[in-house]
Amino acid sequence: MTPRSASSGGRRTVAALGRWAPPVGVLVALVGIWHLWVRVGDVRPWIVPAPGSVWRALTESRGALYSNSLTTLTEAVAGLALGTVAGLAVALAISLVPSVRRAIWPLVVTSQTVPIIVLAPLVAIWFGYGLTPKIVLVALICFFPVAVATVAGIAGADPEHVELVRSFGASRWDVLRHVRIPASMGSVVAGVRIAAAYAVGNAVIGEYVGGTSGLGIFIDQAHRSYRTDRMLAGVVVIALVSIVLFALVGWIGRLLMPWRRDRPSGEDQIGFEL
Repeated sequence: MTPRSASSGGRRTVAALGRWAPPVGVLVALVGIWHLWVRVGDVRPWIVPAPGSVWRALTESRGALYSNSLTTLTEAVAGLALGTVAGLAVALAISLVPSVRRAIWPLVVTSQTVPIIVLAPLVAIWFGYGLTPKIVLVALICFFPVAVATVAGIAGADPEHVELVRSFGASRWDVLRHVRIPASMGSVVAGVRIAAAYAVGNAVIGEYVGGTSGLGIFIDQAHRSYRTDRMLAGVVVIALVSIVLFALVGWIGRLLMPWRRDRPSGEDQIGFEL
């Protein structure tokens, strides 16, 4: 290893420590406050269990948590993929045809005014109680941020680049393909990451309404048994699965946009490193 590569590796290590130390420190402090509050306040464990009790529930239920998390992750990934494809398709149609924008865009916005907890029972009635209704619910939620981000990214392309391509006789499709779509990649990835952050939680909501397995079912069973420690263990796993899915989308974004990997700004670190 050359001195230059060693120095570069050291800088990356220091940068990684600087990026992760603050949130880890805050998390440790919050867990410590939680532990002291439960012990000093003599809080009953079925109301708020101590962090150690939640950890024991995690280890004791690791088999059930693993199998149920696979079900929830499958629903979240499939719904995210379906919602992303639908969002991209609608965004491209809106960007290419102004009349489509006038006809569809108000409906797209209106679709987000209905709470997911209201839609979930209807989707369960229409699609049954298997994986399909959960995937549909996740797709409905993921569709909107992807569509909005893609439309904004396409519209935000550099006007000078657009005019330059048009001056060479490019059609609207050529402008979209060669200028607007490449310029919108950052916005698209950001929209998919926002959708990924919602995907797991909405899959769990779908499981509450009608399902036989998944983290939502695990938490519901723990609630019926007054096992608050198991409920919090399920919440921890939901958070971890969401973080993994969020990070996976960010990793894919890094592969799609290698020119943005080494940007030093905090925005890019949040967008691609977290």
